[in-house]
Amino acid sequence: MSKFDEKIALYQGAMKDLGISFDADLFAKVTKGLGPSIYKKDAETVSGSDAKELGTVKNNFLIKKLGLSDGVKLDNAIDTVMEKMGKSNRNKYRAIVYYLLVKELGQESKY
Repeated sequence: MSKFDEKIALYQGAMKDLGISFDADLFAKVTKGLGPSIYKKDAETVSGSDAKELGTVKNNFLIKKLGLSDGVKLDNAIDTVMEKMGKSNRNKYRAIVYYLLVKELGQESKY
């Protein structure tokens, strides 16, 4: 099993633990789009309580990568995803957060 497959299995297990259903193909594509960041301990997770980090998710992923316009809709989507992940959940894996944002904002066609 490749390191990528191991990460996919880890993230899918975490989603099952959270009771989140997912499209395995879309999830794999979103995860692959993260590149090497999934292998770095600090970059692999998102701090849901750090406004600066959430701003980075918004600017670098939602606006730059997905090409969405800044606005309240993006902030609401981030808030919704953070709720789904659980405020007390320390392992908010970036791959899962980005996948949920893609689903929340209906951006599946970008993948």
